[in-house]
Amino acid sequence: MIKKYSLRFFFFLAFLILGTAWAQDYPMKPVKMIVPYPAGGTTDALARLVSIKLAAKWGQPVIVENRAGANGNIGAESVWRSAPDGYTLMFTSPGTLTTNKSLYGNIGYEPETFTPVSLLAASSNVLIMRPSLGVDNLSQFIAYAKNHPDEINYASQGAGSTSHLTAEYFKTTAGIKAAHVPFKGSAPAIMELLSGRVDIMFVELSSVLRYIKAGSVRILAVCSDKRNPLFPETPAMTEIFPGFSSSTWFALAAPPKMPPPLVAKLTQAMVEVSKQPEVIKRLDELSLDAVGSNALELAQFVKQETERWDRVIKIAGIKME
Repeated sequence: MIKKYSLRFFFFLAFLILGTAWAQDYPMKPVKMIVPYPAGGTTDALARLVSIKLAAKWGQPVIVENRAGANGNIGAESVWRSAPDGYTLMFTSPGTLTTNKSLYGNIGYEPETFTPVSLLAASSNVLIMRPSLGVDNLSQFIAYAKNHPDEINYASQGAGSTSHLTAEYFKTTAGIKAAHVPFKGSAPAIMELLSGRVDIMFVELSSVLRYIKAGSVRILAVCSDKRNPLFPETPAMTEIFPGFSSSTWFALAAPPKMPPPLVAKLTQAMVEVSKQPEVIKRLDELSLDAVGSNALELAQFVKQETERWDRVIKIAGIKME
């Protein structure tokens, strides 16, 4: 028994020593940052901003590679199967770390075993509506939906997306019915809402801020625990439904079993990036709040998000093929 535990301790000590050595010299070659979604979206744009800042800090290229498909599962699996040496990282939005396992059941990776690094930024989602529906606020909309149970529909960024899950969460919580109209991304869904062919949508504020300000769409609620200063007259969803929360966020993760000293170095770099004026300015333009969390904070946040959406998925009976 003593020999068994001594051997374990030896390997653990060797692991720490090797990890410390890696961290001191890291990076000695280009770093690959996988984005498991198509180019052009917010996740991709932020990954490229982060890559520029990290490359400047480290003196090594940080190459962004879009590896899209299966709602992020293809890119996530490729990172999950990579060596935990810091040279393959994943910059992602929520799905790969929180909801895809519940949605798909059989995926080629274990989300909970990714090494968390840092939560860069987050923003509460908002509920928007076509103005021609003829109601003025959230309470009126809920009453209207209950009186017209077969007439309401909602757009989403696609089946299994945050906007889809949030709408199902809202339907269950508010006790209303609404038909799902999925699209491939935020842009076409928003265009359909602007045209009046769909009624409502849950979406990140950055994608629709200009339309709200122009009066092209009406904001009914923000999905946070307090009101947004940009729209002080618009209620937080929690004012009507306590505990209701939905956000879009962006984080850096690494393959499983990353040595702690290397994680610490990566986390510190991300915290420093999140505090740079140019990064804060860009996040503000996108209506995102800079976070710059440490690894433990990200791990706790992902666990909470996973539990929240797992309940929603089970209650709504959502399954992806």
